[in-house]
Amino acid sequence: MNHTTHFDTLIHARWLVTIEKDNEVLEHHTLAIRHDSIVAIVPTADAAEWTADEVVSLSEHVLMPGMVNLHGHSAMTLLRGYADDLSLMDWLQNHIWPAEGQHVNHDFVRDGSLIGMAEMFRSGTTTINDMYFYHQAVAEAAQTAGMRTLVGASILEFPTNYAKNADEYIQRAMAEREAYLNDPLITFTLAPHAPYTVSDDTFKKIVQLSEQHDMLVHCHIHETAQEVSDSLKEHGQRPFARLHNLGVLNDKLIGAHMVHLNDEEINLAARLKVAAAHNPSSNMKLASGIAPIQKMLDAGMTVGIGTDGAASNNKLDMFAETRSAALLAKVGTLNPLAVPAATALRMATLEGAKALHLDDKIGSLKVGKRADLIAIDMGSLETSPTFNVVSHLVYSAGRENVTHTWVNGQCVMRARELTTLDETALKAKAHEWRQRIQ
Repeated sequence: MNHTTHFDTLIHARWLVTIEKDNEVLEHHTLAIRHDSIVAIVPTADAAEWTADEVVSLSEHVLMPGMVNLHGHSAMTLLRGYADDLSLMDWLQNHIWPAEGQHVNHDFVRDGSLIGMAEMFRSGTTTINDMYFYHQAVAEAAQTAGMRTLVGASILEFPTNYAKNADEYIQRAMAEREAYLNDPLITFTLAPHAPYTVSDDTFKKIVQLSEQHDMLVHCHIHETAQEVSDSLKEHGQRPFARLHNLGVLNDKLIGAHMVHLNDEEINLAARLKVAAAHNPSSNMKLASGIAPIQKMLDAGMTVGIGTDGAASNNKLDMFAETRSAALLAKVGTLNPLAVPAATALRMATLEGAKALHLDDKIGSLKVGKRADLIAIDMGSLETSPTFNVVSHLVYSAGRENVTHTWVNGQCVMRARELTTLDETALKAKAHEWRQRIQ
């Protein structure tokens, strides 16, 4: 047998949505995986003689790149629904932070992250740009699950269960990072919480560390109008201007939310190649506002999509977020042409990968890229008839239609069954934590 025509996995699909070009749909194509990578994409008829250790036939499915969740707090699945229908600062200061102070530890973060990663696999997410505490616990969960994970090392000025001040947050993060420098799925980032919880001196240290170690920076920015007005009172300038003066704004920065950017700030972000993580459901639920996404795109910014945490969403569902991103842009601008389906889908995949400096590895179906893939069943009544595959993926399909998920060539969900995680055990863990927290 010719070695070149035997693969680890062959996937025959009704449609392939590559994301390489807007609205590019390949019909009746086969994708071949060897080790961790895509090694061939050909018409299925041309693969008739090919063999593989596993052959997956998806006669009514779309095969597409896995979703990139550009902003999340995986462990906060254990606080899902704990404090709903509140404003951001009330939610944080009077409910979430006290609950975290009482309950968050290594086990909380590991268990909550595993539950979150299982939910994300079942929702078509293959990469999470996370931000929380107990970073080793997040990394352990990622290794167990097989999730491509950016471990965001949270940094604040005030004490939590994890550290007592900004210097200790940084020291612990950099020490824990050492064990994962060669892990293909785990990358540590610096995650200053927000301009209102991090000092000028700490931001300067973060910029130095980012440059020295080539680390991305992940930060909540301009989430609410109050954040902007408070900064004007305290610092005499808007948060974005303050961050610019401190050297934080550059191509390594991912700004979560960025709801309240004005036109001048959008143009500055585009020029400095700052990426935005749009979180439509969280922004709506906390009444933070409607982010000017179409203006960001028009200016040339890289804009991805995130779920935020399950405590402020309340689900880690990138299909729901992608649909909301498209619809919210339209109602926010009163323009039905804003953020069309193909743009929204690219934001959820390749643009998120670009923001993470991973677009050479993930975010689209292309020979040589890592095999981070999902399959979506279009054979259900709810997705029939299928006139436009890309439109259907954004406006009609949901996470319940995701049947298979691969990360780095490994099938982590097959026919809706998780392969690396025990769903029953995770449900039991969630019940245990509910008993403790309630």
